Amino acid sequence: MKLSKLSRVWHRWGSIIALVPITIIIFSGIVLQLKKVSPYVQPPSQRGVGTEPSIGFERILEVARTVPEAEIGSWEDVDRLDVRPGDGVVKVRCKNRYEVQIDTETAEILQVAVRRSDLIESIHDGSYFNDHFKLWVFLPAGIVLAMLVITGFYLFLLPYLVRRKRVR
Repeated sequence: MKLSKLSRVWHRWGSIIALVPITIIIFSGIVLQLKKVSPYVQPPSQRGVGTEPSIGFERILEVARTVPEAEIGSWEDVDRLDVRPGDGVVKVRCKNRYEVQIDTETAEILQVAVRRSDLIESIHDGSYFNDHFKLWVFLPAGIVLAMLVITGFYLFLLPYLVRRKRVR
């Protein structure tokens, strides 16, 4: 089979196979591009009073527990802490996708909001569905997409190569 025919077959079937996962990756990627400008996707970072943290972990947990939406009873309910010393804030990311921003000097709650960017990131990389799904669907879709780029480039150049060959 000629390379041009094989490229067309690969291009046609590859695009059909990878259509759904690549569409999910593209649209979730577009939404992620907006995460710093859209408070719906990711709450904006607030600024605290100081620039050096003066409260400890136990105080952070104690303050975060006072927020009913966060549903924090212990450190088990906290996904991670994002400490921004320059902004004077610590972001407590809860497992229920809420984010509590606390001033690192006064221990005042600066903001409580839903953080959707982590959910969208997990959809984007396929881990939302399943870790096996991520490796057995999204990874092959990425490889197929790379093949589509290669075959598409070849198919784009093919008429020019044929014309050049005829001129000789």
